[in-house]
Amino acid sequence: MKKLILFISVFVVYSLSFSTLIDKDLYKKLGSPRLDKKVLNRALEGLSEIDIENKQVITIIDYTKSANEKRLFVIDLKKEIIIFDTYVSHGKNTGGEFAKIFSNNIDSLQSSVGFFKTSNTYMGSNGYSMRLDGLEKGINDNARERNIVIHGAKYATKSFINKNGRLGRSWGCPAVPLDLSKDLINSIKGGSIVYINGDLNNYQKKTKFLNL
Repeated sequence: MKKLILFISVFVVYSLSFSTLIDKDLYKKLGSPRLDKKVLNRALEGLSEIDIENKQVITIIDYTKSANEKRLFVIDLKKEIIIFDTYVSHGKNTGGEFAKIFSNNIDSLQSSVGFFKTSNTYMGSNGYSMRLDGLEKGINDNARERNIVIHGAKYATKSFINKNGRLGRSWGCPAVPLDLSKDLINSIKGGSIVYINGDLNNYQKKTKFLNL
């Protein structure tokens, strides 16, 4: 009985400590018209359902937006501020300017949606990079085997858009501007959540983290 009471007490304290991070007026405080309120709410709902230690920062990628828009947001939930607001690529077989087709399949060269956890960093062919672990079976759980990582790329920049008419595309990785990739990766590494929004019609049938 004592163990049960202790468990309940710890759970309540944990829940309250997390809820204090999420202010009802958070969307207004963030002050970014590029960040969709519904997408923010989905990300926070999933975050509350996932058992991880690092819930003070969350990354949101909104693939329903044009690749020519800034659609990656890193949010410090404790300070209630957006610390990165930038461009991010999608997979070459996912679409041109707009991301339309998503996959969990190996060698598909397509992006995946859903909730991921940031993992280890390393130096690879794309420089300083960070692995992502997909948390949803059948949706993105092949991310590690597919080498889906966050890395910097010259084709994920405003200058590339100006020259080519749209952002460049990856092999499925969420590639970000090279000049800020290291700082961005360091701010979210070590087990924080990345929520990639897109393809809700199929995603909502499979996910266990959102009550859509």
